[in-house]
Amino acid sequence: MSEDGLFDIAALSDVGTERDHNEDSCGTFVESPTTVAVGVADGVSGMVAGEEASQKAIEVMLRSFEEQGRQVATGKRLVQAVQQANIEIYDRALVVPELRGMSTTLTAIALDGGDLMAAHVGDSRLYLLREGKATQLTKDHTVTAERVRMGVLSEKKARNHPDRSTLTRSLGRELIVAVDRIQTRVATGDVLIVCSDGLYNVLEPEEMTPLVANVDAKAGARKLVDAANKRGTLDNLTAVVVRVVGALPAVERPSGFFGRLKGLVGMGS
Repeated sequence: MSEDGLFDIAALSDVGTERDHNEDSCGTFVESPTTVAVGVADGVSGMVAGEEASQKAIEVMLRSFEEQGRQVATGKRLVQAVQQANIEIYDRALVVPELRGMSTTLTAIALDGGDLMAAHVGDSRLYLLREGKATQLTKDHTVTAERVRMGVLSEKKARNHPDRSTLTRSLGRELIVAVDRIQTRVATGDVLIVCSDGLYNVLEPEEMTPLVANVDAKAGARKLVDAANKRGTLDNLTAVVVRVVGALPAVERPSGFFGRLKGLVGMGS
């Protein structure tokens, strides 16, 4: 965390207990005490160069976010950065035949004051922990998750379904990828967890909450990874923890009739 910053951030990735190399990647970028970006990527297992795909996703996303600068709205910067990562992974696979088919998940978030923006592809997750309750903000892009949302498969059966990790969407498969966009407000005291499936497949959200309570981000990330490894996770695992620790700026309220109408319907850029 930078001096007088709003956010305490830590990122930790681990090979896990069953793998011999790590196909997860993570990274953070602190632009100012009030603006940060982080991401978690999980290279698709069984595909060529999953490790390279995840590393490139994080590298390009953070680089593009920084290069666009503050003249671009934060949410737009983040989505364009994810799309740029997708393009560069796709192009890399075209140039190097043995990398054909390389792909990865990517869940990226940007915090600008009290505004949280997320751009999400795949099944890495974003959780918001507030007042002892964990809420999953992202939707998994997997075969089983889509069946659960359609009502043809129960959440209980989905947990152990053979297709639970089969992705319906990932970075690098096509030149343009559909990116889920999320925007909400955070409050002082909130904790955000961005993680790969190696973590959440062995730790329920309600188990994560006490592990990150009353500790700094670095200790929280370590506790999450250690707890998952103690369970014997079969996959690589990654956790980025962001604590909102500073006093957030007040929200500007629209004035006048048209200003209030604009605020209600979400008009404007």
